[in-house]
Amino acid sequence: MIKRIVLLLLALTFVVQTGRAASKPNIIYILSDDVGYGDVGCYGATHVKTPHIDRIAREGMRFTDAHATASVCTPTRYAFLTGRYAWRQPGTGIAAGNAPSLIQPGTVTVPSLLKQAGYATGLVGKWHLGLGLEKTDFNGEIKPGPLELGFDYAFFIPATGDRVPCVFVENHRVVRGDPADPIRVSYQGKIGDEPTGRDPGVKLKIRGDDHHSDTVINGIPRIGFMSGGTAAHWVDEDIADRLTTQAVKFIESHKDAPFFLYLATHDIHEPMVPNPRFRGTSDCGWRGDVIHQLDWTVGEILAALDRLKLAGNTLLIFTSDNGGAIKDTYDDGTNPLHSRQAPNGKLRGFKGSLYEGGHRVPMIARWPGHIPAGATSTQLMGHVDTLATVAALTGQKLPAAAGPDSFNVLPALLVEKTPAPPRDHLVLQNNNQAPLALRQGDWVLIAKGGGRQGAAKAKPGFELYNLATDLTQTNDLAAQNPDKVKELSAQLEKLREQGRSRP
Repeated sequence: MIKRIVLLLLALTFVVQTGRAASKPNIIYILSDDVGYGDVGCYGATHVKTPHIDRIAREGMRFTDAHATASVCTPTRYAFLTGRYAWRQPGTGIAAGNAPSLIQPGTVTVPSLLKQAGYATGLVGKWHLGLGLEKTDFNGEIKPGPLELGFDYAFFIPATGDRVPCVFVENHRVVRGDPADPIRVSYQGKIGDEPTGRDPGVKLKIRGDDHHSDTVINGIPRIGFMSGGTAAHWVDEDIADRLTTQAVKFIESHKDAPFFLYLATHDIHEPMVPNPRFRGTSDCGWRGDVIHQLDWTVGEILAALDRLKLAGNTLLIFTSDNGGAIKDTYDDGTNPLHSRQAPNGKLRGFKGSLYEGGHRVPMIARWPGHIPAGATSTQLMGHVDTLATVAALTGQKLPAAAGPDSFNVLPALLVEKTPAPPRDHLVLQNNNQAPLALRQGDWVLIAKGGGRQGAAKAKPGFELYNLATDLTQTNDLAAQNPDKVKELSAQLEKLREQGRSRP
């Protein structure tokens, strides 16, 4: 009896010292779209107001050195779900709206791992990782998709708001699909007449000669050709409301058991079409208004957790899929006001760039009683680390081949002392497999061109910055530090060749 009591006390001591919960926490991962490092109040936004996102930081931890492992959407989402750098797999650049599934069924993913641990798993929002085995047929059962990769439920946008098809998919089927009005989608050539669909009164024009409009739906030009599916077209200014409602419903339906919700918002991706109740609220044009709309979505999630008394047992993470950009592809009539809100603060570069502004993103985590309130962490981490981290959180061991680039950063979340930082380096990309950038300690090496990135090309082919003294990346130190360039470029080539970075 005494032995049992001692063992119990030791177990309880371990829980207290490590901050680990005796029961599995719910996990909500909010991945916003195109929100930059400086686009929210707690990261220094000077014009837009984000009280709900700021509340997460006030009640949790703000990370100042967190990164999307790509500066554009599809490869970031691939790395987040699989724990593998997207540049390791061909074809993982920005996906077309009818691309086949980029993740093969049977791959260990964040939702499949959590499902194995007894979690109900749900996706609400933007997918953009391909569907089906070949070019997607949106008129029948659409698979493989999220459900074949570990999600129990999925309500999602197939690609992006500026790409066709402009429909919601629930699990395996288009919402309000009509067999009498079949959907046809092409990214190679025009198919039939370009539909206008329902027109909610939004009229956006394409700006500049470098952009093109293939199809107009709801008065908005889109990339790609689409015909049919008129009854299924989404209404752009209602997308945030629709996704938020579905997310809250998922939380309500699974409040009595552990759940994982991946909420991938459309905001603030183009076309930026805020609901009328948010228009003019930011004084930064429609870009600022959709940031306010995004903050409202976060507020609804927080309110649901409070109402259902789930906040104390929920790990809530807010972040973005890449850095921000003041984009003027669509002329919404408020474009001159967008620049009042600097997307990435003082960081150099924007979405699509290998500079810090392309991939250093806001990341905030709250788990009352486990993550200290009002804390700030300088720990280097990437979205690719989610797989190994949730494995540790739920007491699971990753198979050797799974998550080859994912590191367990749970100690940083829980402020645990470790002999060494959970992660000391990170490889970053834009939309392509090359060039890449390597972050190592305070140093970051950025390849200038494509192709192989061996040490022989170091002097003419790389930029080198020390972020400890030059966070704005204004002073290229490559010429003054050839040995450091050679060292880091050799390490980058080794990481490419060995096919993994996690020991």
